[in-house]
Amino acid sequence: MSNAGAAQPVAGLAPYASDPAHSRGRRHPEPEAPTRTAYQRDRDRVIHSTAFRRLVYKTQVFLNHEGDLFRTRLTHSLEVAQLGRSIARSLRLNEDLVEAIALAHDLGHTPFGHAGQDALHACLRRLSPTPDAASEDSGWGFEHNLQSLRVVDELEERYPAFDGLNLSFETREGVLKHCSRANAQRLEAQEPGGVAWRFLHGGAPSLEAQLCNLADEIAYNAHDIDDGVRSGLLTMEQLEDVELFDHYRRRALDAHPRLGGRRLLFEAIRLMLSDQVYDVIDTTRARIAGSGVDSTAAVRAHTVLVAFSDDMRHRTQQLKTFLLRNLYRHPQVMETTSRARKVVNDLFERYLAEPQELPEAHGRRQHQARAVADYIAGMTDRFAIREHERLFGAVLFP
Repeated sequence: MSNAGAAQPVAGLAPYASDPAHSRGRRHPEPEAPTRTAYQRDRDRVIHSTAFRRLVYKTQVFLNHEGDLFRTRLTHSLEVAQLGRSIARSLRLNEDLVEAIALAHDLGHTPFGHAGQDALHACLRRLSPTPDAASEDSGWGFEHNLQSLRVVDELEERYPAFDGLNLSFETREGVLKHCSRANAQRLEAQEPGGVAWRFLHGGAPSLEAQLCNLADEIAYNAHDIDDGVRSGLLTMEQLEDVELFDHYRRRALDAHPRLGGRRLLFEAIRLMLSDQVYDVIDTTRARIAGSGVDSTAAVRAHTVLVAFSDDMRHRTQQLKTFLLRNLYRHPQVMETTSRARKVVNDLFERYLAEPQELPEAHGRRQHQARAVADYIAGMTDRFAIREHERLFGAVLFP
């Protein structure tokens, strides 16, 4: 990798924050930009990418056609970036790197959210039933974090000299927040000592990457409450049984006794978000001080430092369990996701059997199953639905 040696240090950063002047650089050497740091440049490249624009029509929990006000992958990514920057500022971490990771972290998500991801993974694994039979074509299965890395490393086609966006190591490291051991081994073979190294040998990513991981969790818990109530699948009465939410509902009513309806919901969520942010800031400061880390190298050699307090983690886990049982596994959501899995499975089988149905660039690739997976993963919800109707004549989503 090239080193960003020409960059000037960023003033005000903590010694353990990621400074672009000391970045491990890009896979393909490029001259430094005269007015932007490496991480600001990464953020800008993500925003201008095709994959980023597609996020506006990709699902969180509710499919794109189910309503205009439900969260999408795009609005979720913006919320993660906002929360991440707020926390990073207080901890003197690199806000630009946090923003770049936050905006890029879901670029590899399939249409139809986790239902699409699970269906695509099953399609690929059927072609490679044992680890020994795994191949580049199908043996990787499908992981959306790995797919996000593939998007920024390979699949975006914007530059004449290289595939992908050629992002800095630190941004790429943050994008790959989870990775199976088998996939980490394959990545490590391609890029020794690279972004997959920690999944094989231990350690942690940058504090900015750790922060994005937690900001992601804070964001989706909060907005899934909002979307769940907006959809009618959750009620305020149900949420009174969730200790974390009900605490802030009661605080909102103490301050505004006549508050009700959506204003009460919004105020409770706002208070919950604020306290979770402050909890992360206070807990992380204490953990950093107790660890003695004084550099990014020390951060990577340590265990994860960005965290909730034990009490907040416990109450947040109760909320996640509630959402799993009452929203994500709600019969109406399950029925919709069942149809979504069928769309993905049908498309995969048809494209694999009839590659002429693929765009020419995908159809002529060497590893056909992976090309099909990449094409489907890049679809928006509504494009996947239209393609299924075109190829099969069935209307699964009236």
